[in-house]
Amino acid sequence: MKMTIEVDCTPEEARRFMGLPDISGLNEHLVGEMKSRIDANIAMLSPEEFLKNWMTLGAGAQEQFRKMIETGMAAATR
Repeated sequence: MKMTIEVDCTPEEARRFMGLPDISGLNEHLVGEMKSRIDANIAMLSPEEFLKNWMTLGAGAQEQFRKMIETGMAAATR
């Protein structure tokens, strides 16, 4: 015997029926916080800012990056 039960309810009604906590306020707060952090740091995603920050470190950072790549390639070929 096969039986099918169809329940038509909203997510809010299902949450209350199952006894789950209402975290909509927390969700709204977290989404707002993530939006503000993204807005504050969006300039860091531009290629000009990225290169400007990387180039200010000087040749030392470039040399360390080159050594890291060489070490990784040497380990991968072994």
